[in-house]
Amino acid sequence: MVADAVRDVVLVVYDGVVLMDLAGPLQVLHCTGAYRIRLASSDGRAVHTDVGLRLDVGLALADVGGDVDTVLVAGYSPNSGRRPPDGLVAEVRRIGGRARRVASICTGALLLARAGFLDGRRATTHWAVCGDLATRFPLVAVQPDAIWVRDGPVLTSAGVTAGIDLALALVAEDLGADRARVVAMNLLVFLARPGGQAQFDTAADRFTPRDPTLRRVLDDIRRRPAADHRLAEMAHRVAVSERQLTRLFRRELETSPARYVEQVRVREARTLLESGGDGVATIARRCGFGSAETMRRAFVRVVGVTPTDYRRRFHTSALDRSDQFP
Repeated sequence: MVADAVRDVVLVVYDGVVLMDLAGPLQVLHCTGAYRIRLASSDGRAVHTDVGLRLDVGLALADVGGDVDTVLVAGYSPNSGRRPPDGLVAEVRRIGGRARRVASICTGALLLARAGFLDGRRATTHWAVCGDLATRFPLVAVQPDAIWVRDGPVLTSAGVTAGIDLALALVAEDLGADRARVVAMNLLVFLARPGGQAQFDTAADRFTPRDPTLRRVLDDIRRRPAADHRLAEMAHRVAVSERQLTRLFRRELETSPARYVEQVRVREARTLLESGGDGVATIARRCGFGSAETMRRAFVRVVGVTPTDYRRRFHTSALDRSDQFP
């Protein structure tokens, strides 16, 4: 394909579609001047986004024919009670099957999965629904910490603003990294965002185990993250064997006791880094890491960035800096 050829992108929309899922990728692709972007709904009528904004639509999905370069499916809020209309998945399957590539933003991955595009592939979505994607579609290899994933001609991205990252990746693939870098600079965003979704995941400990013994152990870890939570000590406190406690962690949490303790300590450290003024070494001791270096290694494993980088991005004092605004 010629470098400057105009590529046809069909952006699938419906009532309740998340506005930011649309606006970010649209802006990125529009900035290049290299794409013809058409909004298509099930019936060709205007749709209303999740914030109530009315969007005019260019055509009905049934009328999409001929060669399509990219089919891009935006997401919806699972908690809104609004779902994409019946028949949308079948149309996505039809036009996506003829397209050069198919991509989704946020929960749009659930629609791609229903259409069969993610079977046997790696994929991601918003961290809050990665578990739902994995449970409902066991043939999908869910990558919960990825900002975006490409597996063959199918691309998926994490939530909301990750659609910008995905669109920049499309531009880099089509027009080269230099062109994508210029767009990123104009939009004041990273060309490649540092870290993964783990640095934004605030859904800590939503899961309540069925086993009462394991519940006692988890409650103790969460309440006293800096205490001695070596396997032998935890097993002794609840009067079970180390082997039995390890089996409980594996069966209900799909992780090891040591890894779970590490995750809880990292979450506690995140809270202190976000809102407190203590140094990294002090926070490491308060959270049970023992040393700043031990905490740094755990942070990189769990969050994907160092504690210092995390504080730089998420410390609440950054919101009070008047020099960030014109």
